[in-house]
Amino acid sequence: MTETAPENDRETGTAFMPKFDAAGLLSAVAQDAETGEILMLAFMNAKALEATQRTGEAHFYSRSRGKLWKKGETSGNLLRVESILVDCDQDALVLKVTPAGPACHTGARSCFYRALTDDGLEPAE
Repeated sequence: MTETAPENDRETGTAFMPKFDAAGLLSAVAQDAETGEILMLAFMNAKALEATQRTGEAHFYSRSRGKLWKKGETSGNLLRVESILVDCDQDALVLKVTPAGPACHTGARSCFYRALTDDGLEPAE
């Protein structure tokens, strides 16, 4: 990871220069590589990103627990990372994944299982 290239290199160049926020985090969206369904949103610090790249399995940083966690470590519902897309200013990632079970801790396939309507939340279609 290069930190010395000009800012426009971050947006148009080929060097990976992740732009972590003040808390040292990037947003990471997990998307089913086969269906395109959005499964979850989580955060990655440098250690989570490195572990994900090294193992091919999604690792995130838990803001509530203040530590690194491997998705599915206790449930078995791992996310196998097929590819990682980086947004234009390198502060957000899309992980194209193959899920080994539900992505949501509630048991739902996706964390995005409710839709906001005028009356509140309803099951998403």
